Amino acid sequence: MFKLTSLNLNGIRSATSKGLEPWLQALAPDCICVQEVKAQADDIAGKFESLADMKGYFHFAQKKGYSGVGVYTRHAPSDIIVGYGSTEFDTEGRYVELRFDTPKQKCSIISAYFPSGSSGEERQQAKFRFLAEFYEHLAELKSQREFVLCGDINIAHQEIDLKNFKGNKKNSGFLPEERAWMSKLLSEAGMVDVYRQLEPTATDAAYTWWSNRGQAYAKNVGWRLDYHLATPALAAGAKTHAVYKDVKFSDHAPLTIAYDWSV
Repeated sequence: MFKLTSLNLNGIRSATSKGLEPWLQALAPDCICVQEVKAQADDIAGKFESLADMKGYFHFAQKKGYSGVGVYTRHAPSDIIVGYGSTEFDTEGRYVELRFDTPKQKCSIISAYFPSGSSGEERQQAKFRFLAEFYEHLAELKSQREFVLCGDINIAHQEIDLKNFKGNKKNSGFLPEERAWMSKLLSEAGMVDVYRQLEPTATDAAYTWWSNRGQAYAKNVGWRLDYHLATPALAAGAKTHAVYKDVKFSDHAPLTIAYDWSV
């Protein structure tokens, strides 16, 4: 089994101070895709180049203390792709792809961090621009190779993906346009929401993010914002899943899915 975890760290220094590495040692995933590293290369050097015996590969934002993604892996990649070719968003540290190519298969594991539009209309419009060009990137990539994209997508797709869906229909993360983008990715582009493949009707147990306001975590007033999005051949190998909530490393919970395949 190939065990693959995704976690928005909300800062690698913060998450590791809360026991992330001992938990990873016990979990022993093959890879963990991380988002919101909130660090630069010199912050990583000598401290976070590896976690739980896994080597890290990163895409850092130009802005300090902002965004940044990474993949820690036990397996040596055949290639590392940093950024997806966007003139606007590659400066924000949102995409790193590890390729594991063999004569029989072309396979990638991607860590991605989608923009949030919650800070205002300017960032919401930037999010829409990101979604438009990123859809084209994923569709093209799918025509070339198998892949699993793990990340904080900042979209709750269906009403069952957040507690207060009625009150959030005009809020970023649950806007009709964002939900339609996800539907199009799954239907027209043919990608698979792996968690929903395994748990098509789960509600409260599916949440992976909670606001810091109003005891949202204690009351489980959450959102499902963290996904594994896979090509059908890789999604077909998904066997088990776990959203870990016993220890709070971040405002997000780690999502782990075990697949019946290897890289």
